[in-house]
Amino acid sequence: MKLKQWIAVLLAVVALLVPLTACSSSNTDTAAANEDTETQTAGDNAAAESDDETTEADDAADDAATEIKWSITIPGASGSLCNSPTYLAYELGYFAEEGIDAELITADFETKKVGLNNGTISTVNGDFQYFQSIEAGVGMTIVGGLHQGCIKLNVLAESDIETGADLEGKTIAVDEIGGSPYQVTVLWLAQYGLSVDDVNIVAYNDSSLEIEALKSGQVDVAAVWDPIATISTQDGTVRTILDIGTDEPFAGHFCCFLYASTKVVEEQPKLIAAELRAYYKAQNWIYENPEEAVRIVTEKGYVSLDEEYFDIAVELVRSYSYPSTEAYENGEWDIKGDIEYYAQALYDAGFLTTDPEEFVSIAYTEIDLTLGLDD
Repeated sequence: MKLKQWIAVLLAVVALLVPLTACSSSNTDTAAANEDTETQTAGDNAAAESDDETTEADDAADDAATEIKWSITIPGASGSLCNSPTYLAYELGYFAEEGIDAELITADFETKKVGLNNGTISTVNGDFQYFQSIEAGVGMTIVGGLHQGCIKLNVLAESDIETGADLEGKTIAVDEIGGSPYQVTVLWLAQYGLSVDDVNIVAYNDSSLEIEALKSGQVDVAAVWDPIATISTQDGTVRTILDIGTDEPFAGHFCCFLYASTKVVEEQPKLIAAELRAYYKAQNWIYENPEEAVRIVTEKGYVSLDEEYFDIAVELVRSYSYPSTEAYENGEWDIKGDIEYYAQALYDAGFLTTDPEEFVSIAYTEIDLTLGLDD
């Protein structure tokens, strides 16, 4: 074969080998790239699995932190503005934070007493109307203070009634016999030497119905919860003759306390401590956020309130002096002192027979708020 022919063959062979070499190099690179991709994917999958495990661990921790330990019913499905700590402890999740599955129910005065006595109701927001029940042996005890002021006695603007002395022979509307407005009326009467025998007290079961009865002339006086009590005075047809937030003998004292079932205190003290912590959180939140507190309790239907009266309700909530956490920690609350104050007033009026100091010793139970925190 001639030289030129050998060169031509050699060049043809080289031409064939170059693509094969390039292909081999490309396959090697691709394999390496695929290996890198697989390694990255495996890493990503491992990281994702790790993240999933972390999320699951966090969820498990959250579930453990909010483990439900107790299921209870609390009277507080609807009612007065001053029962806001109950509504907000429920709506803001403070009961749940403490391991409590709470159901808010409607209950009248007698139902609350029966529930406290037999332990089916663990706590109740109530006034000094329960003092006589404690003396009579009903199984309940005071474990905390809630706020000041919330009830007013109203008359028509043109009425000649000015003070408690003018109530003799008059018809007075309350929401329930034995309830807080009833007890306020009774104590105010006692300041003027009068009793329930000197007046006619009728129950209407609703503050709005009381105001309607007042305006229609069916009653002379309406003992009413706020905010209805204050709202009813805005058009000038009704005026207030007693405001327990500013007038004696009520001004400057807790009007509402947290009562607990003695049976539950003895058998489940950790539950009572948890409820009390939830209430204190709610009180502090109201203290710091009165406007939002009113917004929540009205939008959720606990309190009936037209938007035009919203600002009035906010001012009322501020006036109730819900204690802050700082005030509690600084010992600014005088729960025992206020219990004795009202016990003395009831004793002087003949509604209690137990010496006021002795009454405090049987009516008040100090709860250790740390109970259950280490569980």
